[in-house]
Amino acid sequence: MHFRKLEAVQQVTLKNDLQLTLRPAEPRDAEQLLVFINQMAGESENTTIGPGEFTMSVEEERAFLQQAAESPTSLYLIAEVAGEIAGTLTFSAGKRSRTRHAGEFGTSVLRKYWNLGIGGRMLTYLIDWARQSGIIRKINLRVRVDNLPAIHLYEKHGFVREGHITREFYLHGEFIDSYIMGLELDPPPGQPTDV
Repeated sequence: MHFRKLEAVQQVTLKNDLQLTLRPAEPRDAEQLLVFINQMAGESENTTIGPGEFTMSVEEERAFLQQAAESPTSLYLIAEVAGEIAGTLTFSAGKRSRTRHAGEFGTSVLRKYWNLGIGGRMLTYLIDWARQSGIIRKINLRVRVDNLPAIHLYEKHGFVREGHITREFYLHGEFIDSYIMGLELDPPPGQPTDV
């Protein structure tokens, strides 16, 4: 398998010829990220955050972004189109030596950018970043059992279903189950590992 060196900032042309920029978040992004999160929370029922439920202040978000930027086992990825945050992906691994090799990610894309390939581009970035970290050996996620496009995307990238959680979501008076999915990783050949 061929591994390529991950560039921190990537430029990609999307299906509709829009230019997508993928880059790690910085503390200066805090205000714009809070706007994105609140907009996304009102557009999608596939995330754990509903409208008005994200209550982090700008200062708290800045501190969180700084902490993520300084951690070798955390990633806060921004997908931008024409200066607007179109999507995000966050990954965080365990803090202790026995669990720092594995973590869980969540991702979201604004509705107007759905079906353009942004989710897949962010996922590829995460997998490449994790492989090259020398630490991350397992990526986990949870996905609603009825979110078939997301499940297909994850399977296309090599994730497998590892479990089933009942009553994970509660929406419109009904419980919705989730799958636990995972991807086991090995670092590029010849790269030292910290595991």
